[in-house]
Amino acid sequence: MTNKKKETKIKKVSQEVKNYQKELIKQMLQLATSGFGLVAALAWNELIKSFINDYIKTKVSLGSGLISTAIYAVLVTGLAVLITVQLSKISQRLENKK
Repeated sequence: MTNKKKETKIKKVSQEVKNYQKELIKQMLQLATSGFGLVAALAWNELIKSFINDYIKTKVSLGSGLISTAIYAVLVTGLAVLITVQLSKISQRLENKK
């Protein structure tokens, strides 16, 4: 094997290692973001449940379990839709800049 072929092969392997490192960092970032997103979602879940228990259940006595669960579901759904729409808009703007 000539020196030129060796250099070419070394460059190719080096580039593959760099690509692997980039993908590894990208995946680690995605996992960390997902983990923190889950923690944030659980925190919001607790906040909304506490709000409903403290303010809704105390005001509505008849069928408060069903009503408070329905209010909780509507609040969580609304929050999820709002966040998804806003993130989609941000993503679209970033794509348009490229």
